[in-house]
Amino acid sequence: QVQLVESGGGLVQPGGSLRLSCAASASGRTFSTYSMGWFRQAPGKDREFVAAISWIGGNTYYADSVKGRFTISRDNAKNTVYLQMRSLQPEDTAVYYCAAATDWRRILTPGEYVYWGPGTQVTVSS
Repeated sequence: QVQLVESGGGLVQPGGSLRLSCAASASGRTFSTYSMGWFRQAPGKDREFVAAISWIGGNTYYADSVKGRFTISRDNAKNTVYLQMRSLQPEDTAVYYCAAATDWRRILTPGEYVYWGPGTQVTVSS
């Protein structure tokens, strides 16, 4: 069982930066053995993949829309995964969710993630 809690969301002006954190508490299988992903969902839209990182952190993958602007990282000693977001634009406005997956090969699909956090709101507006 893994419980995930996101933090770090808020209101930021276009061109600004935010760093999201996702703290995990795990029993049984340890946090470090899960691949972790970030998704987002804007009002009226489907949940979309943003970024993912493999269990040991050696592999990362990004959606084209955020590549070069967002960076995913993890600190297994702190049971935390991060999403550094730069050059934010209004179209990045959404609720951002972190999630844990057991299979790196399926990290693009929301249905393959077994645990989800409640989400944190990111609003990019002037």
